[in-house]
Amino acid sequence: MFSKVYDEQRKLYRNTKQAVTETIRICKDRNVLKEYLESKEQEVVDIMMALFDDEQILKAYIKEIKDNTVKEIAKETAERMIKKGKRILEEIADYVPSLSWDN
Repeated sequence: MFSKVYDEQRKLYRNTKQAVTETIRICKDRNVLKEYLESKEQEVVDIMMALFDDEQILKAYIKEIKDNTVKEIAKETAERMIKKGKRILEEIADYVPSLSWDN
């Protein structure tokens, strides 16, 4: 039940402290883990906020991997085009817009 309430609150408040505190408040009102939440409320908030941080770190890491993959594919495509005689940078840029010419 706690997880269900938490999911609902995340939809409303995203990954914020308000989502966590509202989840705790609602659960205590509904007598879901009430005693535990009353005695360990700050610990629950701290743990849930740490989970947000971990989730953000993981998302950033995944985005970095995807960005690096896109760049690598773009470079490989440009190299193949150069090998096939397409030496005009503007022409390559038309086909590989994600490639940065600064690198």
